[in-house]
Amino acid sequence: MKRSILTLITLVLIATSALAQTQEYNLPFLKVDGNKFVDEEGNQVMLRGVSTSDPDKLEKQGQWNKDYLQEVKNWGANVVRIPVHPRAWRERGEEGYLELIDQTLEWANELEMYVIIDWHSIGNLKTELFQHPMYNTSKTETLRFWQTISTRYRNNPVAAFYEVFNEPTRYNGTLGRMSWDEYKEIVEEIIYVIYAHDRNVIPLVGGFNWAYDLTNVRENPINADGIGYVTHPYPQKREQPWEEKWEADWGFVADTYPMIATELGFMSEDGPGAHIPVIGDETYGEAIIEYFENKEISWVAWVFDPQWSPQMFTNFENFEPTMQGRFFKKKMMELNK
Repeated sequence: MKRSILTLITLVLIATSALAQTQEYNLPFLKVDGNKFVDEEGNQVMLRGVSTSDPDKLEKQGQWNKDYLQEVKNWGANVVRIPVHPRAWRERGEEGYLELIDQTLEWANELEMYVIIDWHSIGNLKTELFQHPMYNTSKTETLRFWQTISTRYRNNPVAAFYEVFNEPTRYNGTLGRMSWDEYKEIVEEIIYVIYAHDRNVIPLVGGFNWAYDLTNVRENPINADGIGYVTHPYPQKREQPWEEKWEADWGFVADTYPMIATELGFMSEDGPGAHIPVIGDETYGEAIIEYFENKEISWVAWVFDPQWSPQMFTNFENFEPTMQGRFFKKKMMELNK
């Protein structure tokens, strides 16, 4: 009886693997070549797109559907970032949340957009203190999350990027101490687990100061191949003029490694939910996009939602763009031709 059960399980696993390998995808696998993201033929791929709000939030509002991602595509995006909050992951349950990600990848494949799966926590993974209860997690849960994701999507080229931890911060010491060496060790362990299951994906790593600061990479980069680096360069992270500060803080990394700014955006001071560091206008927008283009840095604007700020549109009825929505829509339509 035991042998029969084991045989059945083996056959199921073989059939599942064969199905994954025979599924048709509209996008090629991406990989790292020097400081560039390239496709299977070695052609450079520049990613420009948007981040959704948490699919759990959108599904509860009745807005998580293909039409929503179709609108993202209509705005010219070729990549979409999916932020998975640890609290939502636990409350919905693993299988329930995986169904949302499965849907995302199916729709994104049909629409020919790559996907960044983002473990959306903010805080200190060493002390396991975080900025808000929605971000509460642990090193163990984080490793298990990536073990689950990398096992499930290892044959799917649409799931091209895993952003291993959204925004590491010590929050001026209020979340405890953590050196770059200590964070680097945690990140390298996460990447090791991912690569044990999935060598077709590109892990993405951000630095301190809420994923803005990559200065530690200059002397002590992550010890893993095939990765990309992340920055979140909101307008108030630095005072104008920005360009030399961006170069010193994170832009230099793009000379050696591929980079993608997985969050950026701006809004007026009197807008709903306006907060430091996102207050700005098109002056910032033009400056940052010109800098990205000169450095060949990919980017993802935050956030394709009418409630979370800085909002890219005002309502779900007709997706009327906000100030930054109009700006980034225009840029994606122009640059992603």
